[in-house]
Amino acid sequence: MRTTLTLDADVARSLTALVRRRKMTFKQTVNDALRTGLGLQTARRPRGRFVVKAHAGGFKAGLDPYKLNHLTTELEDEATLRAMARR
Repeated sequence: MRTTLTLDADVARSLTALVRRRKMTFKQTVNDALRTGLGLQTARRPRGRFVVKAHAGGFKAGLDPYKLNHLTTELEDEATLRAMARR
């Protein structure tokens, strides 16, 4: 059924944000919101399984993870010297 509906600005913004988050059409989002508000919501659609892809970690050869604070200090010192040289 087609109908014209005038939305308050805050409701329109919320619906638009919801459309982006859910990646659904405006029509689907409005219908879902109305069903929820009217207590007509049926069982929720099953979501896809959340999968985390593992990646091999580790440090490059020759880099001691226990001395990373020394590396950051050296990098900060170099950045300071470059900034002072520009002045």
